[in-house]
Amino acid sequence: MYTTAFLLRLAKVIAVSAIGLMAFLVAFGNITDYYSNYQFVSHVLKMDTTFPESHIHYRSINNIYFFHASYILIIILESAMAFCCIKGTWLLFENLKSGAAKFHSSKNWAVAGIVIGIIIWIAGFEVIGGEWFAMWQSAIWNGLGAAERIVGLLLLVLLLLHLKDDEI
Repeated sequence: MYTTAFLLRLAKVIAVSAIGLMAFLVAFGNITDYYSNYQFVSHVLKMDTTFPESHIHYRSINNIYFFHASYILIIILESAMAFCCIKGTWLLFENLKSGAAKFHSSKNWAVAGIVIGIIIWIAGFEVIGGEWFAMWQSAIWNGLGAAERIVGLLLLVLLLLHLKDDEI
């Protein structure tokens, strides 16, 4: 019979692995279907679907090289997030039955991956895309709902990871 401490550790491993899989699939999709989300990035940066009467269009960028550089940076960060979470999953799984201190110390890669995700979806999408480029004004190119969903998941997994680990 498994103890509550063991099952809580297992939940942490599963949660981090799910986040890692999500990050991998997002990065994989962006790499293999590059121009689908490239369009998203370019339209947000161009601000071409924000309110026409808005007085912040001076913020818009209309440079194809900047669009590609921004999108490639996003893909690199998503890939780094996937790598860190997958490595973190492996380390957590490897130490699943170890002492509490050792299991806790094996969380570093997982936490790093989640922090990268927070950078992508809070700093990148919510702050830069949502506020600076007024993505919220676009009926077509508004990714704030998806970003908020992902941020919620990331924060919940981060909290789960930091629940006290008891000996098993």
